[in-house]
Parts: sequence; structure tokens; C-alpha cells
Amino acid sequence: MAVKRLWFPIVLGVVGVAILCALGTWQVQRLGQKEALIAAIEARIGSAPVDLPAAPDPEADQYLPVRVTGALSGEEAPVLTSMQGEGPGYRVVSVLTTGDRRVLVDLGFVPEEAKALPRMAERVTVTGNLLWPRETDSWTPEPDQGRNIWFARDLPAMAEALGTEPVLVVAKGIDGADLGTIPMPVDTAGIPNDHLNYAITWLGLAAVWAVMSVALIVRVRRGPKDTRPGQPAA
Repeated sequence: MAVKRLWFPIVLGVVGVAILCALGTWQVQRLGQKEALIAAIEARIGSAPVDLPAAPDPEADQYLPVRVTGALSGEEAPVLTSMQGEGPGYRVVSVLTTGDRRVLVDLGFVPEEAKALPRMAERVTVTGNLLWPRETDSWTPEPDQGRNIWFARDLPAMAEALGTEPVLVVAKGIDGADLGTIPMPVDTAGIPNDHLNYAITWLGLAAVWAVMSVALIVRVRRGPKDTRPGQPAA
């Protein structure tokens, strides 16, 4: 009978530890995959810039380093944001005309008081990376068209509002004009990589489960305490 009582805690312990260890191992594997992905993205971001493709592809050309020369007309879609050490302000997304094309360029950060200042240039060269941001969701407010304030880089909506291609170059460097902006280049800081924390959590739970299972097995093996009337409890 005692052996039969042990089967349940043993099976419970083995199955629980196996599942938790499997989840932890999977997160370790995902960690390696994510680190490899981030390394590949960083390598692409830092590679030599090329001319702006004729028809950029949102998947194939994400993070592609480019160099584009054109004119800034002052048409902008300022995105409300903040910058460490600078405080609140705006991320200036502006229209750049190059040849017969109109594209968007993210010129970087300006403080709140500089939002209305003109940023125009007959010829400017922007070096940076193509980006199709994924910053909007159901909670993102609609842009305030009256005050020309946007709350995310909604590329399709910005392109429609400003009459450009749905193409965004995020500036790393700007040559040919002093626009008073602080470039906020593309990097991998915004790519989540919490797999190590998840792995530690799952494997830690496996260790706790194992200890609790052993304690339960020992308790079941000892059996109930003898608490008959007149008999002191052990």
C-alpha cells in the first residue's frame, strides 16, 4: 500500500520538473536565436550606405543603410517624444524631395520650443537607415492635425498626409545644412530580448518543484502520524 501511495507524488514531481526544464531549455535556445538576429541586424545597420532603392521592400530592405540627397521643403510631421538628457520634444519627420521622388526622413530630435522653427534646405544629404516602424496599436491616439502633432511614426498615415512614398530614412548623419536637430539613429535597443530572464524563471521553478516533490514523497513515505487518544504525537 505504501508503494502505491508513492506513485502519485513521484509521477507529479517527474512530469512537473520535465515540463519546466523543457520550457527553460526552449528559452535558452530562443536566447541564442535572438542574439544571432540582433547581431545580424547590428551588422547590417553599420554596413556601408547605398543609394536609395527604386522600390524599397519593407521586409528585404528593413535597416538597409542608404544615402539620399535632396531638398527639404519644411513639410513635417513632428512626433511627440522625449530624449534622455534633453527632456520632452519632437522627433522631426520631414519631406525630402530627391529627383522626382518624395520620401520621408527622420531628422532627429528637437526640444518643444524648436518645433515651429523652419527646417528647409535646397540641398542636403541624409545618411541613415531605412525603417518601417511598428509603433502603433489600438491605444495610439490619432494625430492632432490642427496642431500638427503625431504620437507615433505611423508611416502609411504620414505618407498619405504629406504626399510621399511610404519610405522612411532615419538619419544617422546630415550634411549640407544645420537644421538644429539631434539625430536619433536606428539601433537594436528597442528589440526585446528577455529570454534569459524567462529561462532563469522556468529553471528556477523546476528546482523549486523538485524540492517540493521530494518533500511530498518523504512525507507520504513516512505515513500519517499516530495520534490515538492517550498516545502523544511524535
